[in-house]
Amino acid sequence: MTQIVVITPVPELIESLISNSMLRQGVDREIASFTIVNLRDFAKGNYRQVDDEPFGGGDGMVMMAEPFFKAIDHSIELIGSTGIRIVYPSPQGSIWSHEKALENSKIEKLIFICGHYKGIDERIIEKYVTHKYSIGDFVVTAGELPAMIMIDSIVRLIPGVLNKYESAMTDTFAADLFDAPYYTRPREIDGMKVPDVLLEGHHKKINEWRKAERIKRTKENRPDIWKKYLEKSDLTEK
Repeated sequence: MTQIVVITPVPELIESLISNSMLRQGVDREIASFTIVNLRDFAKGNYRQVDDEPFGGGDGMVMMAEPFFKAIDHSIELIGSTGIRIVYPSPQGSIWSHEKALENSKIEKLIFICGHYKGIDERIIEKYVTHKYSIGDFVVTAGELPAMIMIDSIVRLIPGVLNKYESAMTDTFAADLFDAPYYTRPREIDGMKVPDVLLEGHHKKINEWRKAERIKRTKENRPDIWKKYLEKSDLTEK
């Protein structure tokens, strides 16, 4: 079973995302377990402070080292240190991708640290963090959002979580090309019809149409991925 710990000062946010997503299916099937560690349980004082002003001055607040040290040590005690990864979602990390999600789906012990404000005390990273990942070249308000994006993309790739593992392997970014468009009932809405080829029951033609659509979408939307596909396939564009 994959064990995932999320350290956060807002545990209710993580609880809601787990309860209302595919992640709950992983729990119900005993394929993944989640432990949410409230960072404020390890903070001092009546206000359970987890942030403070940065040394050297400057705007913003920095998350303190001591609560994280205690919370991470507690988390390691819960799941054990062997084969563990401690992940810090950070704009300074390597870019998250399907390949990164697939790699981490094979790790059985993961701890995610959720930062806030200007970030976390650098000593937390130096002492504990094994991997830093970024969801893109932009900044969001809190680390819970990128952490849960990463966790969701990891867990859905663990065999048994989805009803059909093959479904995940045909998604965009799992394959070399973007996925084809999909349609369902009704056959026509607001004058827009489902392509005839999908209604004829001719599987070879359907597969050919989907392949053509995948190529078209990839070329139009992500020329960089199309170029990699050509290089990997040792093809030349006609």
